[in-house]
Amino acid sequence: DSEGGLYVCMNTFLGFGREHIERHYRKTGQCVYLHLKRRVIEKVPGASGGALPKRRNAKLFLDLETNSDLNSDDFEYEDEAKLVIFPDHYEISLPNIEELPALVTIACDALLSAKSPYRKQDPDSWEEELQASKHAKTLVQLDNGVRIPPSGWKCSKCDLRENLWLNLTDGSVLCGKWFFDGSGGNGHAIEHYKETGYPLAVKLGTITPDGADVYSFDEEEPVLDPHIAKHLAHFGIDMLQMQVTENGLRDNDIKPRVSEWEVIQEAGVKLKPMYGPGYTGMKNLGNSCYLNAVMQAIFSIPEFQRAYVGNLPRIFDYSPLDPTQDFNTQMAKLGHGLLSGQYSKPPMKSELIEQVMKEEHKPQHSGISPQMFKAFISKGHPEFSSNRQQDAQEFFLHLINLVERNPVGSENPSDVFRFLVEERTQCCQSRKVRYTERVDYIMQLPVAMEAATNKDELIAYELKRREAEAARRPPPELVRAKIPFSACLQAFSEPSNVEDFWSSALQAKSAGVKTSRFASFPEYLVVQIKKFTFGLDWIPKKLDVSIDMPDFLDINHLRARGLQPGEEELPDIAPPIIIPDDPKALDIDESSVMQLAEMGFPLEACRKAVYYTGNLGAEVAFNWIIAHMEEPDFAEPLVIPAFGEVASSGAAGFGAVGLDNQPPEEMVAIIISMGFQRDLAIQALKATNNNLERALEWIFSHPELEEEIEPAMDMMNMANNANANILAETGSEGPRIKDGSGRYELFGFISHMGTSTMSGHYVCHLKKEGRWVIYNDLRVCASERPPKDLGYIYFYHRIPS
Repeated sequence: DSEGGLYVCMNTFLGFGREHIERHYRKTGQCVYLHLKRRVIEKVPGASGGALPKRRNAKLFLDLETNSDLNSDDFEYEDEAKLVIFPDHYEISLPNIEELPALVTIACDALLSAKSPYRKQDPDSWEEELQASKHAKTLVQLDNGVRIPPSGWKCSKCDLRENLWLNLTDGSVLCGKWFFDGSGGNGHAIEHYKETGYPLAVKLGTITPDGADVYSFDEEEPVLDPHIAKHLAHFGIDMLQMQVTENGLRDNDIKPRVSEWEVIQEAGVKLKPMYGPGYTGMKNLGNSCYLNAVMQAIFSIPEFQRAYVGNLPRIFDYSPLDPTQDFNTQMAKLGHGLLSGQYSKPPMKSELIEQVMKEEHKPQHSGISPQMFKAFISKGHPEFSSNRQQDAQEFFLHLINLVERNPVGSENPSDVFRFLVEERTQCCQSRKVRYTERVDYIMQLPVAMEAATNKDELIAYELKRREAEAARRPPPELVRAKIPFSACLQAFSEPSNVEDFWSSALQAKSAGVKTSRFASFPEYLVVQIKKFTFGLDWIPKKLDVSIDMPDFLDINHLRARGLQPGEEELPDIAPPIIIPDDPKALDIDESSVMQLAEMGFPLEACRKAVYYTGNLGAEVAFNWIIAHMEEPDFAEPLVIPAFGEVASSGAAGFGAVGLDNQPPEEMVAIIISMGFQRDLAIQALKATNNNLERALEWIFSHPELEEEIEPAMDMMNMANNANANILAETGSEGPRIKDGSGRYELFGFISHMGTSTMSGHYVCHLKKEGRWVIYNDLRVCASERPPKDLGYIYFYHRIPS
């Protein structure tokens, strides 16, 4: 429905806007295109009787989305299709059986009637495909006096407090099993249906003024409940209360908003919409708000703007014949959509007056839909390719990895995030030390709960909450822990214990401590507040805290100093490797698994890393993760091989797999995790008949081979655009860093609402032109109360010295 319509190449079936069709014709020589155009026209008054928009020539358009802002009583669609022959732009209106060959007509009809590939990929993400439940209209609700409090829910048959479902017949609150977001449960909701036959349930935590997630046990699928407001009101839940509060009460009548959903989204405050370049919203494709928030922050950074939008003509000119599978093309396309202003145009003054008079909204160019970008960037990833909610921090690292592997121009924009971390490990018994460096992109800041400044209030709140729960009363008003930022920074800088530390000075396991410092400071500092942790049941939990994040940050005191006078280094001796005869006999060190999982890596990948590195601790397992994170089965469950089998650690990594006489992959992985090249590890194992201890001795006795292999590996890595972390360790020039002062200013933050990374919603706040702006999917407004204390990921820019 853009002004120029859509041109579809009849050879490749790729679609182009009017501004790009000439480039495609010149580049490919393809001259036949199907031109699709949708017009929105005003209906004749009284003609529709309030019906839904009619689609004229219903056969003649693709399975395209309709404008959700369209007032269906006053407007309808008119679609047209033409064949256009380049370079003369000769047009043939469709249908035209007389002039066109039969094969061309068949091809046009097939194209016009095809379903959108994005609907095929993930039908559950489209609300319009949900059907109204057959039980909604006639649902019987028991008059049993049940009232549901606004929070503090618990399954009535177990102790679970997440993935809870409210039965709309009798008001029972029960845990689910595998609905919508994949959360775990004991299945008490389905058991209750089998016992009672009560068919509909709504997921607690998803209720908003716009609707809720409803499941029909009888129909065995998610459904729509057109009468959801009435059904919820039966149990004392007013789903429209938020709207009434916002529009019907004066500011001094509104109770203080403490729920993070209200505070982060700035509910109760009239926000002014923002339009123009850099103020373009992004449609939520179904739990894709994590992607929207990260990309808004990324394209607010000048280096990314220059790399992709500034180079857009060159990227488009040199893109492959199928640009849908090219990372740089998709980044440039998305960046242009966000920064051009073409999809964020304010309504005309006359239209604004008409909207106010009619209390309605006419269609506007409001935001972009990142379907193609999400489909490409998540391709092959077990989590991001799903329709489940994801961790924005994990997606940020995934994106940076793709940027590293797909260079654009002479400079890589991800260089602005990269910094070196110096890790000082000390043996507590011998007092000797080891200094190592690694590349990182995020500063992970622990939450110092013990430093809360309102401990008395928290204790009183917890007592009241338990009393209310026991008496089945609504919970008291939330009291959130207030944590000083200085306490979190202090916790970051303090030494931490190293689990299963092997001291090369003692040639035995010993107590060890590790301290991290900045060997370089990045141009842009990304700070993650480690709000997410794991409970005893391995379900991710979130710490609901308020941290007084500073607008100006100085971390120069965290600059690394290297080996100090009087310090003695630990000997450079590798620990002995013991592989049990029966691989199943190796117990996985769950504490190491937990440490890795808290860094944001998938749980199954952490278990594999600890297993394949022989329980040598989280540090060695971390190196295994870095070496294997690009493999397709990286996050697949660990399958421990039977005795005598060759394990597949998923390490298709840096060489061929499945060749004759290939050493066991778990042994190769262990040697790689110690810093040796894969080719050298394989050569050593083959030379020693796959004896791990002898292979290590063989490597140390053949240092000249390592020197020969390293340059060859450098060339191969460069040719294959390998992961930046690997390049940083093997490249002769070292990692690319932009070191400078450690003084920063806050310019953006991403906030999360919800109880875990598996559910909830993300919102982004950015400081532009001197004022804060909130990006809440399609909604872009001037921020009145930016909740800087509730953020999850913060973005700081270095202050020029």
